[in-house]
Amino acid sequence: MNNIDKTAIIHPTCQLGDNITIGPFVCIGENVKIGDNTVIMSHSVIEKDTTIGKNNQIYSNVVLGGDPQDLGYKGEQSFLEIGDNNKLREFVTIHRGSREGNITKIGNDNYLMAYVHVGHDCIIHNNVICTSFAGISGHCLVEDYAIIGGLAGLHQFVRVGTMAMIGGLSKVNKDIPPFTLCDGNPVTVRTTNTVGLRRRGKSNEVISALSDSIKIIFNSSLNRNSAVKLVMDKYPDIPEIKYLVDFVKAIKQGSSGRQLN
Repeated sequence: MNNIDKTAIIHPTCQLGDNITIGPFVCIGENVKIGDNTVIMSHSVIEKDTTIGKNNQIYSNVVLGGDPQDLGYKGEQSFLEIGDNNKLREFVTIHRGSREGNITKIGNDNYLMAYVHVGHDCIIHNNVICTSFAGISGHCLVEDYAIIGGLAGLHQFVRVGTMAMIGGLSKVNKDIPPFTLCDGNPVTVRTTNTVGLRRRGKSNEVISALSDSIKIIFNSSLNRNSAVKLVMDKYPDIPEIKYLVDFVKAIKQGSSGRQLN
């Protein structure tokens, strides 16, 4: 049985699951789907063509599925998809895709703190934490267990690798390699995210290999190709090292803002 406040406005095309709570003055638009056990607190707005999974907590004044902030957007139908077990705190905003059929996607078990913004066409994987006032521009990809510090700003098309941690107030104009701690203006790789790796159950052997590899790639005099070759020669059988190397190889060079120092 759902608990819906009498002041809420819900479009007749909205599909509601079971045991949903909708607070005072919530507005829900057309073609919205909301999964079981989700709570939507007062004054939140769920715009059209938004799908929300199960067991989500959506706090007051959140706006989901708004039009993309893209000057090229001409009203095409686009979508927002949110998975399960997410916690979206006060004044979070997440926009739909920017072109016909495009989807902004939020995975499962993420925690977006107050005033976080996720722009159009972004993909946020699972178990991501975004601290208050972090801003994620359009077309960004944030992988599992990444942490984005408060007031950090991500340039469009940035990729944040798994288990990376970005310090508060950082200007993120390049891809953030997995397993690293980064901060600065502009952002710079500082060291290995040792604490995060331990929390994820990585062995001392893997953590040591990653720490050594990150020093070789980012803090040595070797060029990137030589550094990557050295790392793969030293650690040919560790999956995390291969993932790190593949990520580094994929980073684009040039004027896109995704170059690697």
